[in-house]
Amino acid sequence: MTAAHDGDADTMEYTRLGRTALQVSRLCLGTLNLGVRTTREEAFALMDEALERGVNFFDTADQYGWQEHKGFTEELIGDWFAQGGGRRERVVLGTKVFNPMSDLPNDQGLSARHIIAGCEDSLRRLRTDWIDLYQMHHVDRAASWEEVWQAMEVLVQQGKIRYVGSSNFAGWHLAAAQEAANRRHFLGIVSEQCVYNLVTRYVELELVPAAQAYGMGILVWSPLHGGLLGGALRKLADGTAVKTAQGRASVALEQHRAAVTRYEKLCAEAGLDPAEVALAWVLNRPGVTSVVVGPRTTAQLDGARRALGLRLDEGLLAELEELFPPLGNGGPGPEAWAW
Repeated sequence: MTAAHDGDADTMEYTRLGRTALQVSRLCLGTLNLGVRTTREEAFALMDEALERGVNFFDTADQYGWQEHKGFTEELIGDWFAQGGGRRERVVLGTKVFNPMSDLPNDQGLSARHIIAGCEDSLRRLRTDWIDLYQMHHVDRAASWEEVWQAMEVLVQQGKIRYVGSSNFAGWHLAAAQEAANRRHFLGIVSEQCVYNLVTRYVELELVPAAQAYGMGILVWSPLHGGLLGGALRKLADGTAVKTAQGRASVALEQHRAAVTRYEKLCAEAGLDPAEVALAWVLNRPGVTSVVVGPRTTAQLDGARRALGLRLDEGLLAELEELFPPLGNGGPGPEAWAW
C-alpha cells in the first residue's frame, strides 16, 4: 500500500463548473463553521488565507449561522467583502435558498416570491451586487419547475445571479428540472451539491450518473461525514474531538465503529492522515468537480490542500472498498441492483 503526492502542494487545481466556462477551485471553502466555531477575526483570517492559497470558490447559505441568527454567516462574509482589496472580485460565491428564514408561511421554499425575495435578502447581507451560484438547498415538491425557472430567469436577466445550482436533489429531480429548463431554452442547473463520502455512497446509484449525463458538476458536502473519517477515534481518545463528538459523526460511529477502527489503522500503516485519505478518495471519484471543506484552522485548510495531490494506489483503494463497500453491486443503477 502506497500513496504519492503529485506536483507542488502550494498549487491549487481549477476546473470548469459543470458544462459552464466558469473556473472554480477543486477545494471549495465551506462557511458553516465561520463565526460559530471560530471568532470573527479567525473567520476573516481563514477566508483571507484560503483566497491567498488559491481557493476561489466559497459556499454558504441563507440560514447559516442560525446559532446566532439566520443570515449571520452571509452578514459575516459581507463584512469581509467590504474590506475591499479585490476580495469580492476574486471569489466565485455560492449561496442557497429554500429553508425557512422566519415563521411567515411564504418565507421558505421555492415559490417565485421566496426565490426572488430570498435573493434580494442574501445580496443585502452579503453586501454584493451578484451571486455567482444560486443553489436550491432542497427540492420543493409544492413548486412547479415552471414557477421555479421563471423566478430564476428574472434574477439572471437582472444580473443578480449568474448560474443556478441544486443541493440534496435526487437523480430524477435533476432530470425533471433540466428538461423543464431545456423547454424554456434556459441554461438550468449547472451543479448539484450532495453528501458523498466513503460512508455515504448513495449518490453513485443514480444522482452522479444523472448529473454527468446533463453536464452538471458535482459539489461534495460532508466529505468526512461530519468528522467521522478525520481520525475520529484518535481524537475522541485524546480529547481533541469537536465535530466528531456530536451530530452525524457520533451517530454513524456506533454503526461503523469496526470499519472506522480498521480505517484509522490502515491510514496509520500507510503513514497517511485519515482526513487527507478521505478527501483524496472523494476528489478522485467520477464526476466530482469540487469538495466543500469547512476548516476551522489554517492547519485543517493545509491538510485539505495536501489531499489534492494525494494519489492512492490500487491496493489502498481496494482496501477502502472492502471497508466501506458501495451499495449493491457498486456503480450506477440498474446494474447496482440488477443485471
